[in-house]
Amino acid sequence: MSFKEKYNMYVDMVNSELKNILPSTHTMSTRVCEAMKYSLMAGGKRIRPVLTLSVCEMFGCDIQKAIPFACAVEFIHVGSLIHDDLPCMDDDDLRRGQPSCHIKYDEATAVLAGDGLFFSAFEILLLAKKFGVNESDMLKACDLLSKMSGIDGMVGGQTMDMFIEQNGADESMVEVMQQRKTAALIQAACCLGGVAAGVNDNYFEILNNYALSLGLAFQVCDDVLDVTGTENILGKPVGSDIEENKVNSVSLLGLEKAKMKAKKYTENAISELNKLPNNQFLMNLTKFLLNRDH
Repeated sequence: MSFKEKYNMYVDMVNSELKNILPSTHTMSTRVCEAMKYSLMAGGKRIRPVLTLSVCEMFGCDIQKAIPFACAVEFIHVGSLIHDDLPCMDDDDLRRGQPSCHIKYDEATAVLAGDGLFFSAFEILLLAKKFGVNESDMLKACDLLSKMSGIDGMVGGQTMDMFIEQNGADESMVEVMQQRKTAALIQAACCLGGVAAGVNDNYFEILNNYALSLGLAFQVCDDVLDVTGTENILGKPVGSDIEENKVNSVSLLGLEKAKMKAKKYTENAISELNKLPNNQFLMNLTKFLLNRDH
């Protein structure tokens, strides 16, 4: 099976299960549930859940055990995108070429849809027992995802991003922000695959290090694509971050040095990946993310 075929297989598995676990609607919450579904099923590369499934499979584990973990991390990711687009945050009217949730519905519904996806993620994790995950690993997954999503992870990174936008920052501060805002959830995705597979502490540490470098490379590549691509990873017009005077890798380092930094992070990720078994799919995915053009 080619890399593309396997990637699409993972995406199809995730999309199928996301449809199955979307919250049921009733009279008083129909609009919010529709908004959750609108954003969750609006497309996207599903990179994070693909990482979860592929990590689980690389250790020879039944991929079914990782499906609830993969869906949970995607719920968190999509909820964060809904909130990122709000007028009080990044104020974006488009997401992947379609109206953002608050434009399609309204701001209050978008806030609640994001909240609904966050809380539903942990409900999904606690249903993992039905997929063959033991209670100890379910609790480990909840602890991991909550930390990587919270104030020491994604939420903290978004907070830093807003501070930096108002006050500026140096390269080291931007890197810490990127570690939290972007890399933390990618770390969660990879490590959740490790939890599902029951890997030992040594492999778990390697996975975490790999995912950290991968997440940093991913964000720097996105900064580069804002300048060079046909469309950046968020679906925004090229140059939008530059026009808005965003502080990022390109604005701090210049385009060529930012490209070199992305390459360095990718090389670090590959170095960690070489310590893991059956790594061919993840090796191809890591290189693909560095060389993508949109």
